[in-house]
Amino acid sequence: MSVEVWTWIIVGLTFSLYIGIAVRSRAKDTEQFYVAGHGVPPIANGMAVAADWMSAASFISMAGIIAILGFDGAVYLMGWTGGYVLLALLLAPYLRKFGKYTVPDFVGDRYYSQTARVVALVCAIFVSFTYVAGQMRGVGIVFSRFLNVSIVWGVIIGMLIVSVYAITGGMKGITWTQVAQYTVLIIAYLIPAWAIASKLGFFPIPQFSFGNVLPDLNALSTDLGFGSYTEPFVRLSTLNVLMITISLMAGTAGLPHVIVRFYTTRTVRDARWSAGWALLFIAILYTTAPAVASFAKFNLINEVSNTAYTDVPSWFTSWEDTGLLTYEDLNGDGLIQYTGSGSDVANELTVDRDIMVLANPEIAGLAAPVVALVAAGGLAAALSTASGLLLVIGSSIGHDLYSRVLKRGTSEKQRLMAGRVAISVGVLGAGLLGIFPPGFVAEVVAFAFGLAAASFFPVIVLGIFWKRTTSQGAIAGMATGLIFTATYIILTAPKMLGNDPFIFNISAQGIGTFGMILNFLVTYFVSKATPPPPQEIQDMVASLRVPEVAEPYLEAANVK
Repeated sequence: MSVEVWTWIIVGLTFSLYIGIAVRSRAKDTEQFYVAGHGVPPIANGMAVAADWMSAASFISMAGIIAILGFDGAVYLMGWTGGYVLLALLLAPYLRKFGKYTVPDFVGDRYYSQTARVVALVCAIFVSFTYVAGQMRGVGIVFSRFLNVSIVWGVIIGMLIVSVYAITGGMKGITWTQVAQYTVLIIAYLIPAWAIASKLGFFPIPQFSFGNVLPDLNALSTDLGFGSYTEPFVRLSTLNVLMITISLMAGTAGLPHVIVRFYTTRTVRDARWSAGWALLFIAILYTTAPAVASFAKFNLINEVSNTAYTDVPSWFTSWEDTGLLTYEDLNGDGLIQYTGSGSDVANELTVDRDIMVLANPEIAGLAAPVVALVAAGGLAAALSTASGLLLVIGSSIGHDLYSRVLKRGTSEKQRLMAGRVAISVGVLGAGLLGIFPPGFVAEVVAFAFGLAAASFFPVIVLGIFWKRTTSQGAIAGMATGLIFTATYIILTAPKMLGNDPFIFNISAQGIGTFGMILNFLVTYFVSKATPPPPQEIQDMVASLRVPEVAEPYLEAANVK
């Protein structure tokens, strides 16, 4: 059977599994809809956190970045893994002890202000819509290539699937769906890596063997003008590496769809254990990604460089049809010149970095079922994160805005319906962003992390560890960080206005660090210049850090 037939079979089976789980786990009240009834076991929550966090950027795009950028692409590995450690140790247990539904809930109650709540929910929606754009683009890429439909129709199909289990099951359905999606995506990532390592004659565990290909890959890359694959700071300056890493770390710790997962456990202790399990599950993929990147780049160069266009394999023309791989015979010799800027020959091949993982099994000549499995894994990664983001959008609008600001005192049924309607609106917005994305998958996701770092991270950290932080300081800090970072991204991102970076040559992916620093400074100085919080708020903040308190829920202060 062909790759397309196998893909329809495997994708159909996995989608049926996801929908079946969602229907079986239908949320019956707001607690189940927003926080899965606070009843998710640590191991299951760890798998769900891993699936929620390891998005299309991790599965599809990260290894592609490393394959194209070499050593400099590892900035994403450092930022995302380091950020999760930061979240697990610094924030998650305290937020779980606070015991609310959403990040705007924490901000609104901690900073005793409805204005702070509204600013936080605006930040949550802004970050989530930016992030979900990358996921829907990933869905469109997979459908476009493997199921022979356009990217637009691929995004629409993904919208329909994710809306079923997000709207039906809420957090309860999403949690158990993400457990299944993690299983699918990790199997889909590991099997091709093992198979390719064996096919190249290496030890079949790629984490231990990919170093064997690096000397040959360095030589090939240098000969073609790309520079040494493992040489650092060739394509990114040292400052940009530092700024992007910090932005991704702080952004990870400030992502609302990841933070909310720690509200779903029974106790603070379970939140800590689920963080540990999640880190283990994440490490399995992240330690494999450099090997996948190296194998993909090595096989790509060997397959297409200086090959006659008339002799290219079928996978080459299939990816050409998607527009994500293009060839232009500039010198008319009929050969594919794949070169870097350091070569005397003009490059004739353009490879979208988002296809490297998806095309890797085909380039290596693996069997059709393995190729189809990778497609299913990519969809699982994208849809698992998209569902978590859509729940944040839904909870921000339905719970924080409608139920806590616009129409307080609503019934359980009304709050549940508001959340489902808000998710439906979010699905439509996510689809449009997937059809018209502002960049490649990991780039768009990096923008979202920068916005999260610049808006949420400082006010959450200060809200937990500095009881003198005031509502005025938090509002001013969030607004400053978000507006500054979003403006800089719009001005300098290549697929937006595309101007040259004008602050120390910091790229759009790294400017979130600068925005975060501004947020910290503005929050601190405004807090010092305004009256301290009420004593009951200061007592509540102090109690968050007392481990002897067994009760996982704290009584919220009166919101003014």
